[in-house]
Amino acid sequence: MKKLFLAVICSSFIFISYSQTLFTYGNHSVNADEFLTAFNKNKTASPDSVQALRDYLDLYIKFKLKVQAAKDIHLDTLPSMKADLQNFRTQIQDNYLDDDKEVNRLVNEAFERSQKDVHVVYYFLNNNQTADSDNQFKMIKNFAGKLRSNEKNDVEIFAKANANSAIKIQKGDAGYVTVFSLPYLFENIVYSLNPGESSLPVETKKGWYVFKNIGERKAVGKITIAQILFAVPEGFDQQRAGAKKLADSVYDALMNGSDFATLAKEFSDDKNTYLNGGVMPEFGTAKYDSVFENHAFSLKKNGEISRPFETKFGYHIIKRISGTPVPDSKSDEAFIYNLKQEVLKDSRIEVAKQKFLKEILPVIGFKKDNVNEDNLWQVSDSSLMSNKNITAGNVNESTVLFSFNDHKTVKVADWIVYLQHSNVVAGSDRSSYKSLFDQFIKASAFSNYASRLQNYNVAFKNQIEEFKDGNMLFEIMQQKVWNKAAADTTGLKNFYNTHKEKYFWSNSADAIIFSCSDKTVADNAIAQLRRRKTWREVVADNPTQIQADSGRYELGQIPVIDRTMFRDGLITLPVINKTDGTAVFAQIIKVYADHEPRNFQDAKGLVINDYQNYLEEKWVKELKKKYPVKINEKVFNSLLHNTAF
Repeated sequence: MKKLFLAVICSSFIFISYSQTLFTYGNHSVNADEFLTAFNKNKTASPDSVQALRDYLDLYIKFKLKVQAAKDIHLDTLPSMKADLQNFRTQIQDNYLDDDKEVNRLVNEAFERSQKDVHVVYYFLNNNQTADSDNQFKMIKNFAGKLRSNEKNDVEIFAKANANSAIKIQKGDAGYVTVFSLPYLFENIVYSLNPGESSLPVETKKGWYVFKNIGERKAVGKITIAQILFAVPEGFDQQRAGAKKLADSVYDALMNGSDFATLAKEFSDDKNTYLNGGVMPEFGTAKYDSVFENHAFSLKKNGEISRPFETKFGYHIIKRISGTPVPDSKSDEAFIYNLKQEVLKDSRIEVAKQKFLKEILPVIGFKKDNVNEDNLWQVSDSSLMSNKNITAGNVNESTVLFSFNDHKTVKVADWIVYLQHSNVVAGSDRSSYKSLFDQFIKASAFSNYASRLQNYNVAFKNQIEEFKDGNMLFEIMQQKVWNKAAADTTGLKNFYNTHKEKYFWSNSADAIIFSCSDKTVADNAIAQLRRRKTWREVVADNPTQIQADSGRYELGQIPVIDRTMFRDGLITLPVINKTDGTAVFAQIIKVYADHEPRNFQDAKGLVINDYQNYLEEKWVKELKKKYPVKINEKVFNSLLHNTAF
């Protein structure tokens, strides 16, 4: 009991400390929680955690002072600043217009489904408009019932169903599928079935589907392969026989050590890959023909080559390049992130949006007015068909359709604009209006909620405020420091003359630094320089693949492979960029001794940087006089004891 009491007291003390004022500047204050949030976002590893917190406090105070100076001169009212803020708001607000719990549920569901592939067979009855829909439904329902009650005799049941009926059920094999392979409605059904189990009929606009799970396997993930395709259309039996003979002879050559890429360039009919040695983009389950995929995923070792096999496209020989398994744990952050992106762009996200819509309607005070729908559709027809504004009953363009608790209203005129952008065709069938009107309500509600998002979502509000403050900081620094330092030539020269002893060269050299498209180009350029060509002639001979910069550089700035004894006339070996294969080398013109003074022009970049720091320090001192800073050391010390570093 005593321990519990102490724990409650301690946690209460921490909460109170974090909500207390950490420092004030003028009439403004910052609490400990705000400071800690910023610190935790930006902290880096440090051997002295106490000093790290103290240093960041100094930085944060300066940040708040500068932003306040920007607010005092109303920089946030500049048109450019308003436009930047609106653009940023538009970019991020969609991230806050979903139900987070529902999105996470969908991501977890997608992860679970990603762990296995399901082999699916489907039966389809076309919704033939000339036939009696009741009879069609009875037929498919009866078929599905028999399939579900006698799972092992599906071939016989299928044959009997079609034997004495003018209406025919079609059968198809979808092969193995995984998450995101099928529309979400179908995916839900397929993943609810046990092996051997079939579904009830599922109605769509085109007809009815019945799905059957005929087997499962552990998810195979994704694979990269190379292929040699001997393309022959179906039905050309003589040509297929010739293609098979050629495929067999190529396979024999491969087994005797011939290079797969070379043979792919010579024989493959796959126009997209033959020049690349037959290598195809990485793919997963349900991307290609099921026969092709089954052979691809049957290859277990990198470098393994299949025997020639036949598909409807012809004959294939494939070679496994690499495989990417599906992670079996949610600890793989990259995989979970990609799953979430798939969820967000898939139709299933509508589930989260619909749930979110129900939650926000009472929050934004949505109230639908009682408007006669027939009259509304008449007004809609007139606007769409004749571009005329009419009154039907008591409905016209000024009629309010619904309102929100921020005193905003949505009128018929807004509905007409929405209709005009939806490409709906007006006519006697007004069923599309009803569906579109529900979408219009949804779009209007989300728009209203988004316009007030900062009132409902603290994270969004904080992100907006951070961007706004950061933008103002950049603008005020431009005005007070950066532009001022760059433009003040007299001030720069005076600063240089006062601090000349700071600006000297360490070991340095006049040099030409060459940037080449690859090592071969660099080697050729070096050979030309050694044959006494000038660097300008070398660049002029190959301007698209070589660039050169001349100047005086400190030796540490000159790219070299290893420690180098610099001397006049030295041409260094090329340094190769492992990422893109580009090559850099230098021609040394003259080497200078250490600690030679820099003239103003040579030191200008350093002088500008130091002068900016000088102007900034001077400005911060002025700001501290304008907004006196007081730190609550007691609260700061409590942070030192209770913050995890």
